[in-house]
Amino acid sequence: MKGKLVKDALILTIITLVSGLGLGFVYEITKEPIRVAKEAALIRSYKAVFEDAEGFEDYEDFDAEEAKELLSDSGISGVSITFTEKALDSSKDLIGYVIGVKSQGGYGGPIEFSMGVTSDGELTGYSITSISETAGLGMKADQYGEKTFSYQWIGKDASSPDYAVKKDGGEIEAISGATITSRCMTNGINGGIAWFNYLEGGAQ
Repeated sequence: MKGKLVKDALILTIITLVSGLGLGFVYEITKEPIRVAKEAALIRSYKAVFEDAEGFEDYEDFDAEEAKELLSDSGISGVSITFTEKALDSSKDLIGYVIGVKSQGGYGGPIEFSMGVTSDGELTGYSITSISETAGLGMKADQYGEKTFSYQWIGKDASSPDYAVKKDGGEIEAISGATITSRCMTNGINGGIAWFNYLEGGAQ
């Protein structure tokens, strides 16, 4: 009986080791393609919000903690800036920024998106990268084209982060039946605008 237990334990140990090695091998094989796919998805989101850009470059001085402090000082809560990219023309000159935003307070959780702002202070739109809102309602934030929630942001002035939905006395038309999602997106965009103004002013 004792010998059988030892044998069974040995077999289980071997199976565990082989399984672990196999998973590690698969991870190493898939790690690079996954990384490349994620980078490609990000580039697509950059291009989606800044079509005029010929290329993008990391904003080397980006500091998430610095951005957090800036938003707090601006009275914007529940928003974090996740990255900042420079949008460049064919001569490698700066024409604006693509800003990564994570906005808390969506109906289904936080919403993450990229937003574009030209150096002249004009919004070029947003591209959602993560959203879990209600189908047919809050998920409409991820629709693009005329007469959508996203369309009204294109061309908006980025001189001040004070946008609000109409129900709160602002000018932004909320998604029908999804005021919470609309507020979440609007708050996030205000956070991105505040960070843009810091880049164009205080960070120079």
